[in-house]
Amino acid sequence: MSASNVGNAQTYEAGDQRNPPDSEKPERQTDPYNEGKKHSHKDNDPKDERSIGNRLAAAKPQNDSGSGKGDAESELAKKDPTAPARSHGNEPSKGAKIDAELQAEEEEIIRKKDAAKKQAAGNKN
Repeated sequence: MSASNVGNAQTYEAGDQRNPPDSEKPERQTDPYNEGKKHSHKDNDPKDERSIGNRLAAAKPQNDSGSGKGDAESELAKKDPTAPARSHGNEPSKGAKIDAELQAEEEEIIRKKDAAKKQAAGNKN
């Protein structure tokens, strides 16, 4: 097999790519798991190898709001989808208006069904 004369000779040498022999390696630390610094990782790092339960437990304090305003506003939105926008002085979005219409229609259907059940129960007796 003949050697190639094309290009630089350093291209074909793999000196930097070879692992040093065990005799040249530095002594291994006794506890490799404690090498990192304290607080060097973010709690909610997605690349961290923690379980989902641990991530959720760490994220819970971040998700808890200090004021009850967000809770009251979400409760109000469940009753009337257009209420949050109106409480901030804005016109409700088209989607919120449609949600309010659908909610009113569903409540009317439920009232009719309840009335029919009561009437059917009254006719049986």
